[in-house]
Order: sequence, then structure tokens, then C-alpha cells
Amino acid sequence: QVQLVESGGALVQPGGSLRLSCIASGFDFSTAWMYWVRQAPGEGIEWVSTVSPGGRITDYTDSVKGRFTISRDNAKNMLYLQMNTLKSEDTAVYYCRYSSVRADPLKLQNHWGQGTQVTVSS
Repeated sequence: QVQLVESGGALVQPGGSLRLSCIASGFDFSTAWMYWVRQAPGEGIEWVSTVSPGGRITDYTDSVKGRFTISRDNAKNMLYLQMNTLKSEDTAVYYCRYSSVRADPLKLQNHWGQGTQVTVSS
């Protein structure tokens, strides 16, 4: 019954911007910690960002700090990732993840969405 639907991925040039969205259902979104993770071609899953249930705590992997912003709209069950100054290294499939308490998103074993493809290339 849990559904996570990621969208917003596209082909974009280096230096460009993109906003990813994730609409969630089937769990209590407003009390869930939410995460973005990504998988680059031929690579493993990498944690990108975390946001607390109320949106006041955010955290980012070093490679995206200052460029990406995670946010959420609990009234709409929506999670966002604003990505600016995109680099080729950001090319990956991006997924949203959730947990009832703060966790390592790479160790979660709950439902996955389909992901959304981000390609940064000239």
C-alpha cells in the first residue's frame, strides 16, 4: 500500500538546475524522516540528503552541500530536492526513502519507488 512516486528528473546541462519531487502515500508522512538517495551508473546506492518530520532539521552529503536543498510539504505529502549548479557527477537515478525514526537510509528495507533519472551532460 505504500507508494513513493518520484518525478522531475531530466537531461540538463552542467551548471543547470532541476527540482525533484516525491509524492508519498500509505504511511504517516508527517511523522516520517525522509531521505533522498541516488544510484549512479555502475555504482552503489549513495545517501544524498535527510529531512526531519517537521522540516527543521536537514542534512546533506558533502558533495552536494551548498548546491542542493531538501524540503517537504506535509499538507501535500510531498518531498522535494532542489538541485542547483548541477555537475556530471550528479548523474544518477534518484529515489526518496522513509523511516518512522531517524535511520541510516542505506539500511532501510521498506518500499522503493521507481526513481527518477537525472542526467547532467553537454
